[in-house]
Order: sequence, then structure tokens, then C-alpha cells
Amino acid sequence: MENQTIAYYNQNAASFIQGTVSVDFQTTQDKFLNALPGKRVLDFGCGSGRDTKYFLENGLAVTAMDGSEELCKYASAYTGIPVKNMIFQDLDEMNQYDGIWACSSILHLPKKELKMVFHKMVTALDTNGIIYTSFKYGTFEGERNGRFFTDFTPDTFSDFIKDVEQIQIEEEWLTDDVRPGREKEKWLNLILKKTGF
Repeated sequence: MENQTIAYYNQNAASFIQGTVSVDFQTTQDKFLNALPGKRVLDFGCGSGRDTKYFLENGLAVTAMDGSEELCKYASAYTGIPVKNMIFQDLDEMNQYDGIWACSSILHLPKKELKMVFHKMVTALDTNGIIYTSFKYGTFEGERNGRFFTDFTPDTFSDFIKDVEQIQIEEEWLTDDVRPGREKEKWLNLILKKTGF
């Protein structure tokens, strides 16, 4: 299932990058920047490298990774930093980051895997660290156009996250898709914060 999604990105890297790299995402990027308690950021599923580049330009210390080898090559060339080829489940760090940016990335995991990855993300965050993440708005879980998706509504997400320890929802908001021709698609955006208990 996951391999199929990674294969999709390897095969469609060029068209995916073309559709996302120049999208203006600054409002959300700045919201994340303003909420950050420090400068160490993990771009978790960096895709084209669009956000990594923006964060680097804003003086952050960015670690970038992606599961697709092809996207890693492109993102590395685009951002000027090495991009780690790694799947989400392999995150294995403690108190390393002030923020994790998981923009339209971890939505490719089934809920069972996603819960485990959230635990790993919380562990990788330092005290008061934050996570930005986004999911397609809805209740669907399964394959869609060659990739796996888990969709959420605010209610289903808060229900899902409540038994992940040390994390709380700081802010959530809905946006329209910013890509041309996709304006009808809605996204659930979330900023989560690591708590001390």
C-alpha cells in the first residue's frame, strides 16, 4: 500500500513538482513560523522542497526527508541541502525539533500506521514543539488515483488524536485547495503542540 504511493511519486515526480513547487503557500508557512518556539524544523515528506526552501530563506535550520527517491533528488537540487530518503515510520529521534512540518504528507498513511507515526513525531519534538499537518477534508480512508489517503474532519481528527499522549490541538482551520483547477477540494489544517505531560 505504502510502496504503491511511493511508486506513484517516483513515477510522477516531474508532474507533481510542476503542480506544487510554485504554489503560494505563504499564509500557512508564516502561521507555522510564527508559532515556532525555535529554529530547528523537520520537513516531514518535503515533496518538491518548496517549503524547505522558504524556511531556509527565513533562517531556520531545516532537516528535510521524503519517501520518494526521485522527489529527494529534485528537492535536494532545488533547496541546496541534502534530503534524506526515508519513510515516516523510520523517524527515530528524541527532542530534536522545535517544529515538524507535515504538509499533505502523512495523509498517505492508514490510521493504524498514522497513530504510531504521531507518537514518533511527538518524541522527536522538543518541549513546546509544534506540528503543522494537513489532510483532505472528509471521512474517506483508502486508495484514490493510485495513492492511499486518510481524510479527516475536525471531529474525526480530535477523536483520533485524543489517545496520542503529550499532544494537543492548538489551532485548526479549513482551506480551499490552492492548485489551479482544484479549488473545490477542501483541506483540514492543524497546528498541534507538544505538552509537558
